[in-house]
Amino acid sequence: MPLVILANHPSWWDPVVCTLLSARFPTRVIYSPIDARALETYRFFRKLGFFGVEQGTARGAARFLQCSRAVLDTPGTILWITAQGRFTDPRSRPVTLMPGLARVLARWRKPAMVLPLAIEYPFWDERSPEALAHFGEPLQVDPSRPISAEAWGGLLAGRLEQTMDNLALAGISRDPGIFHTLHTGRAGVGGMYDRIRRASAWLGLRRFDGTHAAAIAVRKTKEIGDGGYP
Repeated sequence: MPLVILANHPSWWDPVVCTLLSARFPTRVIYSPIDARALETYRFFRKLGFFGVEQGTARGAARFLQCSRAVLDTPGTILWITAQGRFTDPRSRPVTLMPGLARVLARWRKPAMVLPLAIEYPFWDERSPEALAHFGEPLQVDPSRPISAEAWGGLLAGRLEQTMDNLALAGISRDPGIFHTLHTGRAGVGGMYDRIRRASAWLGLRRFDGTHAAAIAVRKTKEIGDGGYP
């Protein structure tokens, strides 16, 4: 059925994260609205399925409604929307959304599904932040029970906020074991410090692990062996 992914918008990196997540939907083509001025600056986004919409104008609102309906009417697609409309800290509450998607769904008269997606970028153990994502409980569009755009707005904001809250709790746990790792970045401090650690591992016939956790583990092991660690 037609699928909408409703995501929050904490960072410029969101399109990159969404591109990685799109591998979860290999049979579907993604389309996403973006501010028309931003699309002129980042034209390569066109190849990723982005279409430009003027913000704050009647012409832009009409184009959004037209393009969104066209995407939903096309089999094998996803309408991927960051409905906050601007960069917003993931801790900001209450979650507020632009009204466009609610208007689209209020006029839609076929079965469809809205899947909320929360994204955030907390710092854990490395010099670069993690990119965490969480899909929440979907909302079903039932054509036999149409609801108003205002009601849809409340449902969408509430479900996205709950999904963001759940991801925040997972992020606070700092436990990578509860996530599926889709991509691993470069670990370590870099520079001379990592070159020394790499050489030390080579001399000790150990495999070099550049992560911060590995460095702490090696240090603690050494201190225990020297009798200096309680």
